[in-house]
Parts: sequence; structure tokens; C-alpha cells
Amino acid sequence: MNKPPLLRPLRWFATALTAAALLLAACSPSLTSSAGQAPAALAAPTQVEAAPVLNGKPMAFALFAGGCFWCIEADFEKLAGVVAVDSGYTAGKTPNPTYAQVSAGNTGHTEAVRVLYDPSQVSYAQLVDYFWRHIDPTVKDQQFCDVGPHYRSGIYWQNEAERTVAEASRDALISSGRFTTIHTELAPASAFYLAEDYHQDYYKKNELRYNYYRLSCGRDARVKKLWG
Repeated sequence: MNKPPLLRPLRWFATALTAAALLLAACSPSLTSSAGQAPAALAAPTQVEAAPVLNGKPMAFALFAGGCFWCIEADFEKLAGVVAVDSGYTAGKTPNPTYAQVSAGNTGHTEAVRVLYDPSQVSYAQLVDYFWRHIDPTVKDQQFCDVGPHYRSGIYWQNEAERTVAEASRDALISSGRFTTIHTELAPASAFYLAEDYHQDYYKKNELRYNYYRLSCGRDARVKKLWG
């Protein structure tokens, strides 16, 4: 039986509201999380300089912010030479922040990732170049559909060598004419706080929801438009 004309727009509107609710909730699960886990106790601040030695080889840490940490964590874990990636918070003023505090915009932190990598396989300069090509550096206090200072992009250098690499890379992008302005923050590294456990490897634990969020947020489409 054909639907009455009035019911068709109502049904469409209900569907749209459902999709919007899923999108808005995607990168901000409740503290019980869709994975059914309670938040883990937050670790003490971890200085990014203290990388471990694995199998007799010294590793290194690098610190980046590229919007929703679920996505930038997933991106970096695809890169050869990267050993592990942790989601967390950095560049803020409140010690040991929670996700709720960071999301409220009161701590000054941004969602970030700590990349553990093998310098014999991938260099810091290669990490920086890879990072650029997975974000939108043209916007301020925003990445894709996520808006607010806690979604600002950033490269957080640990020493003068890293600072030189990051600044030269940014300047080269501007000189190339690809971008006239870059809003990505370049700043010295500060304490990195691990995010709650349910945020770690979220793209693996909640594959359907993560993929829906990433597609709906337009991240990959925007990256392709910017970088080809």
C-alpha cells in the first residue's frame, strides 16, 4: 500500500535525525563507551622523550595532533616502521585530564597521538610528511567535521632537530603554493596523557561505528581533495 504523502517526509526526517545522532556521537562515546568498557584509570603524564629499547634497538617517540585521535592513530599504524600508536591528550594546562574535561574545552589540550617508531626504518622527517598528508592544515581549531580547539592539528617537537624538520616542512608547503596559510600548531612537546582505555585502537574494537564516522565526517574525501 502506498504511504500517505504526509508520512514520507516524516519518515525521511526521522532517518536523517538517526544518522545525525550517530555521527555526532561517533568521536565522543559516553564514559561507558560502545565497547562496554569502563574508563581505565588514567596514567601519570608520560614525557614523549622516554622511548624504550626493543630487541636491542633504540626506538623514538613523535607527537602529533590531527583531529579525532581514533583516525590519526589508525593512519599512523599503517606506516612501515611505526611500532605502536597511543591516543591521548597534550599541549594543555590541566594535569591528568579526562576525555570529558578535554571535550568541554577547559583544559587547553588537543586530541593527539604518540607514535612509537623505529628510526632505522622510518625517519622523523618521513613521519612529518606522512602526517601532513593525512590532515587538513588549512583550518583553525578544527579537523573535518570535528570543531573546537581540542581538535586543532599540531606537531609537537622534542628537540631542536625535530623543530628544524617540522618548520622546514611547513615552510616548504607554503613555498610550494599548495597552501597560502597553514594553521597547524608547531610547538614544543609537553606532557602526554594517555586517553581512556576504550579510546585505544577504537577503529579495531568498533569497526562498523568507526568506519561510519570516518565516512560521514568526510575525512578521506577532504584529504584526497587537498593532497590528491
